Amino acid sequence: MQKLIRSLTIAGLVAGLLTFPGFINGNNKNVSPVIASNTVSTTNNSSNTALEAEASTLYDAIAMNGDISMKTLIYALKGFKYLQGAGKLSNTNILSIVDLSQSSRKKRFYIIDVANKKLLYNTYVAHGRNSGAEYATSFSNDMDSHKSSLGFYVTSDTYNGAHGLSLRIDGMEKGFNDNALERDIVVHGANYMGDNFLKSCPFSGRSWGCPAVPASETSKVINIIKNGSCLFIYHPSENYIAKSKILNADLG
Repeated sequence: MQKLIRSLTIAGLVAGLLTFPGFINGNNKNVSPVIASNTVSTTNNSSNTALEAEASTLYDAIAMNGDISMKTLIYALKGFKYLQGAGKLSNTNILSIVDLSQSSRKKRFYIIDVANKKLLYNTYVAHGRNSGAEYATSFSNDMDSHKSSLGFYVTSDTYNGAHGLSLRIDGMEKGFNDNALERDIVVHGANYMGDNFLKSCPFSGRSWGCPAVPASETSKVINIIKNGSCLFIYHPSENYIAKSKILNADLG
């Protein structure tokens, strides 16, 4: 019985020392791992709460009516703020979302004026031919994949090419879309997009990975979003959501 009491006493002493912050670190300036973890969690929760509140206000103001989910808007707004904070955006008013979780029969390209809380434009947009038929389900950053690439982009300059007026977009996410410029992934117009095409086809035409828009609307779309605005090509892919450094960043 005495041995048992001594064992319990020693065990209690060791446990007490291990919970004292200075025992492991040698001083009392560092908090324990548990407290540090809780502090980070609290910071993230506070940041996320503020982001969700801002997204909710924006959602109501632009009257999305369920066409785009609140979660999608929160993701987009977070990336927008991340790129803005990193000094990547020259046009800090415009946020564009290509929601590839929706059918290509839907107008799933949304151009939002964040500063004035307005939906400026909404139209059709293509996904890559190897990403899927009516719905996009597969994505790639590889050359010649003819698939769409998910993630955040910054719009660049315009040029006139094979599809007429076109807009370069620079992928900001390594491993997901950073080959966009090399792959010639651009915003351009296409006759296989729009209401007229859908009258005779079950779903919109597909590109080689470019977010192509109706040919008649090319100039309007490009002129709104060109020269340094944020473009988010989204799909609820588990791989992207789990591994995107932007979506998982702490905005502070």
